[in-house]
Amino acid sequence: MFKVVLVYGFSLLINIIIIVESINPTLDDDVLGLIVFKADIIDPDGKLVSWNEDDDSPCKWVGVRCNPRSNRVSDLVLDGFGLSGKIGRGLMQLKFLSKLSLARNNLTGSVGVNLGQLTNLRVIDLSENSLSGPVPDSFFEQCGSLKSISLAGNRFTGRIPDGLGECLALGSVNFSSNQFSGVLPLGVWSLHGLRSLDVSDNLFEGEIPKDVEGLYNLREIKLRKNQFTGLVPDEIGACALLRSVDFSENSFSGTLPSSLQKLSLCSDMNFRSNLFTGEITEWIGEMGSLQSIDLSNNMFTGAVPNAIGNIKSLKVLNVSNNRFSGSLPASMINCQNIQILDVSRNSLTGFLPTWLFQLGLQTVLFSENKLAGSINGAFTSSTNISHQNLQVFDVSHNELSGEIPSDIGKFSSLRFLNMSKNSLMGEIPKTVGKLTALDSLDLSVNQLNGSIPVEIGGATSLKDLVLSQNALSGNIPSSIATCSFLTSLILSKNSLSGQVPVAMAKLADLEYVDLSFNKLSGNLPKPLANLAHLVRFNVSHNQLQGELPGGAFFNTISPSSVTGNPALCGAAVDRSCPTVLPKPIVLNPNSTGSDPDSVPQPLDNKKTVLSISALVAIGAAAVIVIGIIFITVLNFRVRSTMSRSAAAVPLSGGGFSSSPSTDTNSGKLVMFSGEPDFSTGAHALLNKDCELGRGGFGAVYRTVLGDGRSVAIKKLTVSSLVKSQDDFEREVKKLGKIHHPNLVALEGYYWTPSLQLLIYEYVSGGNLYKHLHENEDENGSSLTWNERFNIILGIAKSLAHLHRLNIIHYNLKSSNILIDGMGEPKVADFGLARLLPMLDRYVLSSKIQSALGYMAPEFACKTVKITEKCDIYGFGVLVLEIVTGKRPVEYMEDDVVILCDMVRGALEEGRVDECIDEKLQGNFPAEEAIPVIKLGLICTSQVPSNRPDMAEVINILGLIKCPSESNEDSES
Repeated sequence: MFKVVLVYGFSLLINIIIIVESINPTLDDDVLGLIVFKADIIDPDGKLVSWNEDDDSPCKWVGVRCNPRSNRVSDLVLDGFGLSGKIGRGLMQLKFLSKLSLARNNLTGSVGVNLGQLTNLRVIDLSENSLSGPVPDSFFEQCGSLKSISLAGNRFTGRIPDGLGECLALGSVNFSSNQFSGVLPLGVWSLHGLRSLDVSDNLFEGEIPKDVEGLYNLREIKLRKNQFTGLVPDEIGACALLRSVDFSENSFSGTLPSSLQKLSLCSDMNFRSNLFTGEITEWIGEMGSLQSIDLSNNMFTGAVPNAIGNIKSLKVLNVSNNRFSGSLPASMINCQNIQILDVSRNSLTGFLPTWLFQLGLQTVLFSENKLAGSINGAFTSSTNISHQNLQVFDVSHNELSGEIPSDIGKFSSLRFLNMSKNSLMGEIPKTVGKLTALDSLDLSVNQLNGSIPVEIGGATSLKDLVLSQNALSGNIPSSIATCSFLTSLILSKNSLSGQVPVAMAKLADLEYVDLSFNKLSGNLPKPLANLAHLVRFNVSHNQLQGELPGGAFFNTISPSSVTGNPALCGAAVDRSCPTVLPKPIVLNPNSTGSDPDSVPQPLDNKKTVLSISALVAIGAAAVIVIGIIFITVLNFRVRSTMSRSAAAVPLSGGGFSSSPSTDTNSGKLVMFSGEPDFSTGAHALLNKDCELGRGGFGAVYRTVLGDGRSVAIKKLTVSSLVKSQDDFEREVKKLGKIHHPNLVALEGYYWTPSLQLLIYEYVSGGNLYKHLHENEDENGSSLTWNERFNIILGIAKSLAHLHRLNIIHYNLKSSNILIDGMGEPKVADFGLARLLPMLDRYVLSSKIQSALGYMAPEFACKTVKITEKCDIYGFGVLVLEIVTGKRPVEYMEDDVVILCDMVRGALEEGRVDECIDEKLQGNFPAEEAIPVIKLGLICTSQVPSNRPDMAEVINILGLIKCPSESNEDSES
């Protein structure tokens, strides 16, 4: 409070000084103004340490420049100083300031000062900060001398003041990467001196007026990524000095005006991702200075014009995802400077152009067209092939035929090669092993035969190898191990045979492996268990045998990934592996042992005498049988004891003891509040009809106390608790003291050496899993968006409470989130891991195997510490499960879908609808749902330190639900 008063008092004093100085100008206004400006700034790196209020002049201060004649501040340039805080009123004292540049800092707040009153200002650069709010209407009231303004890379909102159109001296305007909206001031289109206009990446709308020819000095115009509509006016051709035109990612429509041909100086033309139609005619050949043409993602039709060949300076041509037809013109052989050619996703026909490899191209994309004929033509008919430049070559999804030419190995710089989904035949050329720079090779869905060449190991940079759906045979070469960067190995649906090579275990980065639908045999190599990054390993429908490798991944592998191998055994295929005893060594009891080659001989009395080894084996077998009988009897007695213990519950005061001492015959009951009567409810412990569910730590039953109150009783599995009674009671009592509206309350416990019970409050609404994936109410409806949001918030609050008490849940999943009668979430099973003798990763993971998909990656890495960040990962998966209505891991027929990966990919590609539960479609606020999805993805970061803590999560959820209220709170 004292600091606030002190700061307020200082600010008031400064304002009084400013008023006094306006009356008595004898003091240096510039020193005073800059000191006042500095008072509103935070300077963590001490860049402004030279600014001393005792100096007579600021002209030697860092970032300050003065006019040598007047000795007044003319330039204030503090770019990249790491400053934060706000732009204060002190600047208004700098009456002769002509350049203000505060770019690349961390300044926040709005531009509250009226810089328009500084009549000498020529340059304003506030770019790349965190400034926000609208630009004041008075900002451009007195802008007669203003020549350049940049507000780029901030968070400004609202409309641009109309006064901008009165700044007649303006030569450069950059408002890009903000959240400006509305239409641009009409006067902007008549600023004769304007050379550069960049308003890209905003929310501007409206049409471009026809009087755009007023911008006859314009050199570049960038309207990218807005909501502009309408036609591109013919008058744009009057802007003859234009060198760069970028109208991409808007909603412009109609045809491109032929007047564009007048832009003879234009080098960059980008109309990507609009609604343009019609043909591109020969006028484009008149734009002889063009270096880059991007017309992708529109609805252009007709043929690619022959006049393209007239543009000899052309470096980039992208006409992908349109409706172009016919063949590419042969005139393109004249485009000797072209480096990138993208004509993918059209309806082009004919052969692969014979001139293709004569141009020294770096990127060639012909995918998803209707090209036919032999692929050899482009290689054999080219006389001057340039092999050094080509890096990307994609002719996938066409109708190409013939063999893959061995000359492919000469393209030594090739990084990406995709010839999939064609009709290619023959063998994979051995020369692919010479492609040492190749990252990705996809030859899938063709008619290739022969074996995978051993030389493939020479492609040492390979990350993705996809050869599926061909007719390949032979073994998987062990040389694959030299491709040490490999992450994806997809060889499914071929006729590969032999064993899975042990060398594959050396590919430490492997994530996706699909060897399904082949003829592989033998055992899976045990060292495969060491592959720490595996996400999918599909070997279904082969002839494999023996036991699956052990390890974290293979312990939880999907059954669909190993099905179709009759001789394979292990938990995943629900087939136990036979116990193999070593064959006994038979010794001749009559032998002296001196002859190692002696063979056992029959005795004279013709009776067979058992060898010593046989006797030992029989004895061992007898011991095993006796052991099995003993364990069976012991289990029967334990069950009887447990049944008697459970059945003893009805005996009030007899079945339980409320005494602090332990009665091993009757057990010890402790209730944290009161002494209940169990006389009507203990039968539930043995009644399957009252079972609520089962988890890693035991089964849960519902029972009713004598007073009519329901409780939930968790019967803990004996094998999970090897602690002493004192340790057990100490931990349970700690858990009993934890109370929170969103946590299931622990009300008591029961102890005997053979039976341990935890007594919880009963939550009537069932668990979240059933609400999301099974149950719907009588009306057929499911959880609404508000109900889902409140569940997410409630879970976050409960975890924040646990983490404040240094308790990690360890076992978050939707079946452990209960919903009460009011729709509020209550988190169950918290802290049960404390009952284990030690928090061993293997023991933990085995206890919570049903939480597959929720477990943080740290569990698989022994060197990473398990912290509350594990809970945050599980929370993130829960968030995505609640929003999408999908399970964390979905097992398809031949695939495994990981929810986090699916949502991340869909969101990056703009497929938001796939990230929302179909039961919510059309009935959810996108402005809340999308940020919640992004929060879930942040929480599931692979790096624990990148995940927020739960307090931050709660604040973020508050901002998402009530952004305006949160802003008001922060301002106050």
